[in-house]
Amino acid sequence: MAMPTHIVAVGAWVEDDQGNILLVKTQRGSWEFPGGQVENGESLMDAVVRETKEESGIEVEVSHLSGVYSNTCEYIGNDGVTHIPTKVMFDFVCKPVGGELAIQEGETTDSRWVPIEHVLDFVKNEAIRARCQDFLKKNESVHYKDYVTKPEFKLKLERTV
Repeated sequence: MAMPTHIVAVGAWVEDDQGNILLVKTQRGSWEFPGGQVENGESLMDAVVRETKEESGIEVEVSHLSGVYSNTCEYIGNDGVTHIPTKVMFDFVCKPVGGELAIQEGETTDSRWVPIEHVLDFVKNEAIRARCQDFLKKNESVHYKDYVTKPEFKLKLERTV
């Protein structure tokens, strides 16, 4: 039996003392919260700190886990060859502790602090919006969602634990 393959990724909900949320604009032109793939041998929390610094210039301290998300679709990537496996994503609430807003050449084109009440005005990707909506509920539960993004976004399961 072959070992299953998943992409493991993290996301950072960074909120400053004025109630602003850190967002980055990707090369594809979409606004998201910082995050990305966990590297081999890297812990989830180390990955979220690294990805946030790389994509936005902001240094963070991890507070707590806010959500776990499964994108259970598999598909062929934009190159027409690469098999993209299912993904599991862990979102963490973080506190900014230093750094200056910046971009990551080749990855992000903008980074900014957005008032919390305007976050959904920026985020248009349905899967990212679903994760945003969970964070914005500001409850103490850990959210779990199972969804697919291809051929279109479809929520398969939602719960809190």
